[in-house]
Amino acid sequence: MKKDLLIALAGVLCAFLAGMAILAAQGYDAPRGFMALIEYSLMSEMSLGGTLQRAAPLILTGLSATAAFGSNAVNLGQLGQVLMGAMAVTTVGLVVDLPAPLMLPLLLATAAIAGGLWCGIAAWLRNRFNMNEFISTLMLNFLAEYFTLWMVRGPVKMANANTPMSPPIADGGHLPALGSISSSILVALVALGGIYILWNRSRAGYEMRMMGLNPVFTRIGGCHNRENFTRAMMISGALAGLAGGLLIMGGIQHQFLIGIGGTYGWDGVMLAIIANCQVLATSLYALLFAVLQNGALGMELETRVPSEFIMVFQAIIVLFVVASREVSRRLVNQLIARRVASDALATTRQPAEERVHGSVS
Repeated sequence: MKKDLLIALAGVLCAFLAGMAILAAQGYDAPRGFMALIEYSLMSEMSLGGTLQRAAPLILTGLSATAAFGSNAVNLGQLGQVLMGAMAVTTVGLVVDLPAPLMLPLLLATAAIAGGLWCGIAAWLRNRFNMNEFISTLMLNFLAEYFTLWMVRGPVKMANANTPMSPPIADGGHLPALGSISSSILVALVALGGIYILWNRSRAGYEMRMMGLNPVFTRIGGCHNRENFTRAMMISGALAGLAGGLLIMGGIQHQFLIGIGGTYGWDGVMLAIIANCQVLATSLYALLFAVLQNGALGMELETRVPSEFIMVFQAIIVLFVVASREVSRRLVNQLIARRVASDALATTRQPAEERVHGSVS
């Protein structure tokens, strides 16, 4: 565990040095730029609240990809599941008006169910027609985009709006704020705790993790890979759908807007890759990405570094961390092999030396 942490920290540090070198080569004040990034993302209550609000859906989409990839399933449809979760919350929130203690659990469950069912389509296609979920989840993204675009231009369109958008949902569906901090981060942390317990403390989680490592082993060992695959895909979709629900319930305007899904889906895939499908590591990297994304505007305002640089910088972090992990693993394996070989050589020499010593005596 300590070795993995040190490797990850070294990769992140190298990525920061590489990012500063790129900015310096372009003539920007790199130290000042990164200081502005930290200031605008962490150094005030408002900026911290914005960072945590952005971190909540990142944690959930990262966990979504982790649950799928770690189970030997491929879910690249987080964007579509986010959109379907957001649209489901919007639709129910416009039709139903209940007190907050009833409305909030209803909308959270609606978002999770919508995302889970949308991802479940790909699981059904795999089980029924052996269709590769890599392709089906990607294609479902387009269907979700076009469906939600049609919804926001028609059935749930706000009257007299200049651009396609829905009306705000009922007040009972607004997540309360703790000062400047949205309680959406609390929902994400509860989901994180649930997934951690499922992944590390339950039989179902063990079977899904083992299926991710060696599906042949789990099948021979008596595990039901088909059911576990469906379960993993549904959990993955539910987490992404919940992220979409938080974008509506914990947002500023509490309504469905075009482009609301942003890059959360693809960010989640990157987070799972960089964290090597580890639940806690995925959440920590999600916080890091939230800091970078929320502070990008401050970096641009203070040093004129284009905010798009953060997208490049995130890719640099992924490359450095993943590359350092693989290189370090190879070096450790080589050291272990040399140690085993030297021990074996010493063991074979010892009896010969004892025989020589006995004959001399």
